[in-house]
Amino acid sequence: MLEEIIKTFDDLIVIDKPVKKELEITRYLIKYRERPVLFTNVNGWRVAGNVWSTRERIANFLGITREELLHFIAKAMENPSSYKTVEKAPFLKNVTSDFSLMELPVPKYYPKCGGQYFTSAMVIAKDESGFVNVSFHRIMVRDEKTGAIRLVPRHLYAMWKDKAEHGEELDVRIVVGNPIHLLLAGATSTAYGVSELEIASKMSEMAFGRPLEVVELRGIPVPVESEFVFEAKITPELVDEGPFVDITGTYDHVRKQPLVVFERIYHVDDPIFHALLPGGYEHFMLMGLPKEPQIYASVKKVVPKVHGVRLTEGGAMWLHAVVSITKQHDGDGKNAILAAFAGHPSLKHVVVVDEDINIYDDRDVEWAIATRFQADKDLVVIPNARGSSLDPSATKSLTAKWGIDATKPLERKDEFERARI
Repeated sequence: MLEEIIKTFDDLIVIDKPVKKELEITRYLIKYRERPVLFTNVNGWRVAGNVWSTRERIANFLGITREELLHFIAKAMENPSSYKTVEKAPFLKNVTSDFSLMELPVPKYYPKCGGQYFTSAMVIAKDESGFVNVSFHRIMVRDEKTGAIRLVPRHLYAMWKDKAEHGEELDVRIVVGNPIHLLLAGATSTAYGVSELEIASKMSEMAFGRPLEVVELRGIPVPVESEFVFEAKITPELVDEGPFVDITGTYDHVRKQPLVVFERIYHVDDPIFHALLPGGYEHFMLMGLPKEPQIYASVKKVVPKVHGVRLTEGGAMWLHAVVSITKQHDGDGKNAILAAFAGHPSLKHVVVVDEDINIYDDRDVEWAIATRFQADKDLVVIPNARGSSLDPSATKSLTAKWGIDATKPLERKDEFERARI
């Protein structure tokens, strides 16, 4: 349960006074950007934000080190395992179809947002073959029972499109308030047919020694640890969605997106609503961490010794990365740059460094650039490449990608060693 998790954090900030869900929540989450915040009274509900806003907090909860996170996620993605179906879940205690989305503590985060937004919501859907998909989707509240859901052309979009083309609705379960292994799994990119629930189950086995538990809720498996669960249908109808502040902290534009109808709400006793601040560090972690294993695997195909990958907070953990390698041949640094771009196509800028550089220390990385990089020899620029739609500087998602090879030349590497005691 989310409350039990939050109470283990020794840096928790508790806001006991009433807080408005419109804009006021945002001010606190920005003020305490790296610390978890629990609001005890947001329109009579409890709300938590910045829960997973640092690598260290995530790693500590999973019982691993910061450096092991990449390999932990990669292992779960490569070795998904079966989840366990049980009969009971705490959220089943409270259920009703008599509710209003407008009365829930769904925040409006920024002044120009199109409305209140579900930002931590994961959507669970099941296709005709029995494949269960779990993925993150922002949902803009429109009225008491409907919202506009952002679907990008991935798995849930394909499932919805198949139904919509036949004039049918897609039955889904929307879950809010889940532990980190479920959130990380929901943010992974897998082949169609590999369920994120099975990736979460593998993470649960590795971290806690037990599989993920789910209950069948009208034919769709739902994690028992969810705080809120909604039965809903994504309709063929398209409505305006946006503006919305995305991961770069800039406003995304208004689009036509599917209308989702909420039919029933379930929740645990005294639940905690998870408010995921758009463009905040928690947003960075949940989007970025599952991409680091992809970059790692891609670089490892061309350079045998890869020591670490970090998507940087300064690059919104989406557009900028640092990769640590041990060079075996001159040119390995440039090959690593190209492989990093292939591993995460949204990547715009990458710095490749030697194994003696701490990739989690921005000053150390900058020192490597200052002392081991020459722009006329070590800079790689790829113009007019397909980049990220989230980059406001890109033109129709076309961008100039650039990489910095800040590794030591092999024939002169002794000249680049820094003094140590």
